Amino acid sequence: MKFKPTIGLEIHAELKTKTKMFCGCLNDPDEKIPNKNICPVCLAHPGALPTINKAAVEEVVIVGLALGSEILEHSKFDRKNYFYPDLPKGYQISQYDMPLCKGGKLLLFLSEDPEEGKKSIQITRVHLEEDTARLIHSADKKSALIDFNRAGVPLMELVTEPVMHNGKEARLFAQGLQLLLKRLKVSKADMEKGQMRCEVNISLSKDDKLGTKVEIKNLNSFRAVEKAIDFEIQRQKDLLEKGEQVVQETRGWDAGKEITYSQRLKEEAQDYRYFPEPDLPLLHVHSEKEKAEGSLFNLEELKKKMPETPWQQKEKIKNSYGLSPKEANLFIQDEQLADFFERTVEEFKEIKLKDKAISLAFNYLLSDLKGLMETELIDWDNLKINPHNFSKLIILLLEDRISSRIAKDVLVEVAKKGGDPEEIIKAKGLEQVSDTNELKIIVTEIIKNNSIAVEDYKKGKINVIKFLVGQAMAKTRGTAAPSVLEKLFKEQLG
Repeated sequence: MKFKPTIGLEIHAELKTKTKMFCGCLNDPDEKIPNKNICPVCLAHPGALPTINKAAVEEVVIVGLALGSEILEHSKFDRKNYFYPDLPKGYQISQYDMPLCKGGKLLLFLSEDPEEGKKSIQITRVHLEEDTARLIHSADKKSALIDFNRAGVPLMELVTEPVMHNGKEARLFAQGLQLLLKRLKVSKADMEKGQMRCEVNISLSKDDKLGTKVEIKNLNSFRAVEKAIDFEIQRQKDLLEKGEQVVQETRGWDAGKEITYSQRLKEEAQDYRYFPEPDLPLLHVHSEKEKAEGSLFNLEELKKKMPETPWQQKEKIKNSYGLSPKEANLFIQDEQLADFFERTVEEFKEIKLKDKAISLAFNYLLSDLKGLMETELIDWDNLKINPHNFSKLIILLLEDRISSRIAKDVLVEVAKKGGDPEEIIKAKGLEQVSDTNELKIIVTEIIKNNSIAVEDYKKGKINVIKFLVGQAMAKTRGTAAPSVLEKLFKEQLG
């Protein structure tokens, strides 16, 4: 029996403003001292009144513009009423029927499948609210303390339409959104630190009518999003195939066992008794008239300040350098890597074999330089080689002035200590030797000292030639041209 899974996401992201949403307290997610950045507004003391953080509103509007959402001319805040220890007011200031952004879409642009990458996930709304405090549970789980540092931090919530059908699609959406938030510099969106949190709604049905919805809360990694969804789809499918009912409930994710587990039943949607926040004014976000007075933002001006989106950058990189979707993903997920590569390519403007130089630079950057940085724990700020010197090394290799072995060794030295590759190569006498007369002497010596290998070659084991070339390369400290050596060995061995 076939069942159709339907999935929707709710994603919260803490915004990277200087101060909190409704007061002047510092918004510092890395603060280790509990209850340091708090005030009467954070703690909901009687008579303490909130004030809207314009920077937070602007950041959500920018996200909406990037997603192609409708930015409402007028928006308001509402009280979402519920009781929980981490909610000091007994309600959360959020948005209900007049959010900042309605609609929009996000491509699954991080997919390595070109067709899947064209799929758009429709967005219902993007709104702004305040975060809750943080509960710190005791080791025996019998008590909890409350840290109010996080209370009142600006929180963006994005809700998708229920249009996804598997864990991979949901993961790609969440990864793409995180990359966008970082690119727009509105959130660090670090899932491990709780700066971006995902909740999933899943139902299975045999037709277009939605089945019983199950919610999975607080998924703190992309792997968890994908794995939890795929497990839950199978769990519900097994129940339905046995003729059993799926219970409407909230479930958690056990990362160790890789299973979902029941947290609480949810027979009906909770009534949050939303009503307009009486202590905050209606927001005149923008105006359709170009020079209208009283609105907070000019959308055209905001658009001009926005950086290139990750999906625009991916298409540019693919088309400019002939990279695959997988290769382009490496660059759009690391801005410093992309910047280093693009500045390197700029150095190849005047050379004849530009395409070959770009290909060489790509390979050496991704395999050798990045590999060295990861092994030696070198970050971009402490890397000694710059794009200019990196490009010089690639050109020296392209012109056969150095061997690949020498290029790799010099790259390590320059990356760690700095310096001009060409000067280092000249000072150490590492330029590639292509003089056949000089190399013939070395080839003759290698043949004389490796009689067994020579006999094997003459018996038809042609791969032995690589061993002999390696011996000669070692003799010349990697400065001989391998292609010239191979030709000389073949000539002498007949």
